Amino acid sequence: MIIAQETSFDEAELSALYGSVGWEVWTRDTTRVRRALANSHTVLTARDDNGRLLGLGRTVSDDEFVCYVQELLVTADAQGQGIGRRLLDRLKDRYAHCRYFILSTDHPSTPDGAANHAFYRRLGLIEHHEQGLSAFGRPIPGP
Repeated sequence: MIIAQETSFDEAELSALYGSVGWEVWTRDTTRVRRALANSHTVLTARDDNGRLLGLGRTVSDDEFVCYVQELLVTADAQGQGIGRRLLDRLKDRYAHCRYFILSTDHPSTPDGAANHAFYRRLGLIEHHEQGLSAFGRPIPGP
């Protein structure tokens, strides 16, 4: 497996990756996703030896105090092989100097939430409230 920073992206690859994990909001407009990736601070990809896109992690950051992991995803058929761990570990190393290393995920009561929380805890992340912090955001509009 090859993990590398990338700056240009194929829409068909993105559609296959995001679609494999059910992220329909992203697959509705892959041109927009491609622009979002191009405007990100860092995008790491995981590819197999044949060049197939297996996973992606992207950040939004000031590279001083805050790093927000906007996405971390691994294609459904490659999950459980340590790809997400390797991507997140590389991002944690890259942004070790930042005070805040943040990501958002589904609530544990949702279908994917419990597994996501367990995964991030295994990787050493904890929830904001456990550090005396809170996070706020505007309501997400419906589909």
